[in-house]
Amino acid sequence: MYGIRFHCAADREGTKINLAVSHMGLQVFQGNTKINTFNWSKIRKLSFKRKRFLIKLHPEVHGPHQDTLEFLMTSRDQCKVFWKNCVEYHTFFRLLDQPEPKSKPILFSRGSSFRYSGRTQKQLVDYVRDSGARRTPYQRRHSRAQISTRTLCADLPKQSLSFNECLKVPGSPSSATISFHSLHASSTPPCPEPEPAQPPTSLQEDRGKGTPKPLHSFQGISMDNPQLSPFALKSHLTLSPSFQMSTLSLPGQAPSPLQSPILSEVGTARLDEEEEGRKKRYPADKAYFIAKEILTTERTYLKDLEVITVWFRSAVIKENAMPEGLMTLLFSNIDPIYEFHRGFLKEIDQRLALWEGRSNAHVKGDYQRIGDVMLRNMCFLKEFTSYLQKHDEVLTELEKATKRLKKLETVYKEFELQKVCYLPLNTFLLKPIQRLMHYKLILERLCKHYTPDHQDYSDCKDALKEVAEMAAQLQSSLIRLENFQKLTELQRDLIGIESLTASGREFIREGCLFKLTKKGLQQRMFFLFSDMLLYTSKGVTATNQFKVHGQLPLHGMIIEENENELSVPHCFTIYSAQRTIVVSASSKVEMRKWIEDLNMAIEVAKMSQEKSDLFLDTSVCDRSNRSSDEVSLEQESEDDTHSSYSSLDKQTHHRANTTMHVCWHRNTSVSMSDHSLAVENQLSGYLLRKFKNSNGWQKLWVVFTNFCLFFYKTHQDDFPLASLPLLGYIVGTAAEADSIHKEYVFKLQFKSHVYYFRAESEYTFERWMEVIKSAASATGRMSLLIPKESKEMNGN
Repeated sequence: MYGIRFHCAADREGTKINLAVSHMGLQVFQGNTKINTFNWSKIRKLSFKRKRFLIKLHPEVHGPHQDTLEFLMTSRDQCKVFWKNCVEYHTFFRLLDQPEPKSKPILFSRGSSFRYSGRTQKQLVDYVRDSGARRTPYQRRHSRAQISTRTLCADLPKQSLSFNECLKVPGSPSSATISFHSLHASSTPPCPEPEPAQPPTSLQEDRGKGTPKPLHSFQGISMDNPQLSPFALKSHLTLSPSFQMSTLSLPGQAPSPLQSPILSEVGTARLDEEEEGRKKRYPADKAYFIAKEILTTERTYLKDLEVITVWFRSAVIKENAMPEGLMTLLFSNIDPIYEFHRGFLKEIDQRLALWEGRSNAHVKGDYQRIGDVMLRNMCFLKEFTSYLQKHDEVLTELEKATKRLKKLETVYKEFELQKVCYLPLNTFLLKPIQRLMHYKLILERLCKHYTPDHQDYSDCKDALKEVAEMAAQLQSSLIRLENFQKLTELQRDLIGIESLTASGREFIREGCLFKLTKKGLQQRMFFLFSDMLLYTSKGVTATNQFKVHGQLPLHGMIIEENENELSVPHCFTIYSAQRTIVVSASSKVEMRKWIEDLNMAIEVAKMSQEKSDLFLDTSVCDRSNRSSDEVSLEQESEDDTHSSYSSLDKQTHHRANTTMHVCWHRNTSVSMSDHSLAVENQLSGYLLRKFKNSNGWQKLWVVFTNFCLFFYKTHQDDFPLASLPLLGYIVGTAAEADSIHKEYVFKLQFKSHVYYFRAESEYTFERWMEVIKSAASATGRMSLLIPKESKEMNGN
């Protein structure tokens, strides 16, 4: 990274990073990877206080409540030096005129008097254009030596300027020195007409005569020693036709002395040629990319298992927080599964290496298939069905132990706040059963792609049959476990409700609605279960929990849509035995989803023989005993009012990515059907990412799970560098106005936040579009609930 000087620092979480300043703004690096850029246009103020370097951003960038970023540097002197560098860069590149010197105060001085002294970039450009020194014309002598396929290795005239290190041409009996002249200026008189060059010799003729093949050839083009950039000597001196034309003198044109593959559009051409070469080296069959999806998702799955088998085990052993019986139950079930998938991943990696030709290329054999590997391992995986069936017991016993043992509960909560635990901990215990569903879906795509007479079809079909049998046995268990995991997650994040994991209770939907109170519409988080409806507000605690305000049983509840009666948009009334509330949704689509799920849950509750009052918390219900005809306009606390505007950036690493917090800030909702669909659509792999105002692409390992994208530097990293919740985002292809002239590029946008991602093939592009649409698109999630008749009406 030429011109970039690193300054060691740490963020608020203590993560070691590097700060740098450039012409566009401030850059944040982790190692040598750029993870963030703050453009000058987004920065309002730069300051430092002792060792703390402070960046104040404009309110529209990160909201009005989290506009100051803080970095801790090693010393005050280093902090001041970096601040001065920033002042100089900003003044030179952003200001039009040199700033006026600050007048010295008479009594007291506040702040630094440091200012940049000198011309700005704009002033220098104007000076050179208007009154700059005139360039003195000069002439150079030019060689008349001809370069062709036969004369490339010949000695050039002695007056030619050569590099310090001679360039050896492989295969020639003696080393021939290739030298290059600088390009002539526009005032240079034209050279005499060169003699016609020899016609190029074909590759077959060279091989037949034993003539060594030159590293590069100019097909019949003579040139007066044009300048060649040293950068072009890489990649075996292969020159593209576009480079030859850009470096040769054309009639009436004077070539620029700055013309090189790095400083011009030729670099893009050279990179495109490298991409074309890569595409030719690797298989282009769709079956290869489907098999590669098995490999990439298996790598992520194994890392997820290590969260339990390695990281959580280390945490509980260090604190001696888990009873011996629970330790045996937990790890005796998951350790054998982990060891099996380690061997399975190695076998898939070897097969893909043979398929690509990366290893054992001399071995002749048909390795362009994956069905035999899948069939062999799926048959072996059936032996672990008994372990998978015990996950229900493991999850239940772990939850009981955390409630009973204070020490284990503390270790559990502290571990969930670590970066390696990027999802709720009990989510990782569901991964082995969910992985069976992934195998089933991938094998179905393979069987659909192959024709029945394909050599890999029968093995894939048999492997699909084996995994479908296991998935059918564990399907009901997975539904029960996902519901239990969601209830336990909500139990930890809600204050004011006990025994949320009661028997028979099912989670249906969570999301943000606005409740009508004496102060007007107040933002509230609603949770719909099979027997009750909870509404909460965002707390101001350190753990960012939600405080329960009301609990309404579904028994006897009535939903009435009254959007036309009140002036409140997208509103409906909820009548219950305890109270009546009026709520408003963010859109008509959100209102329809809530009304349909509420009516469905009320119908199910009517048919259920279990009495919902057994699950009620009387301490919450007795707060207010209003009649069913009275609209609830309760007085809200001051803390609750202010907490509704707290920023998403204030959340801790793992709390900010839970669906309830994302729904709160994106003003949307998620159902249990959406969660099940997101589990089926997990995906991972390498993508190229580009920000809206950045120039280059950054290669990242990207994992999609739980409605969120997690970004890693490589697939071997233990924890993500950053995350991007997708709820509320719009996904589509790049438009002409985006000026993205690449293929397989999709675009993510939420308000002013825009990201571009580039896939490696058409199949991976379609897969990423499919899974992200399932999480980001409101219409995609709506399709799970709206009947076909309603969809047809909306389509018309």
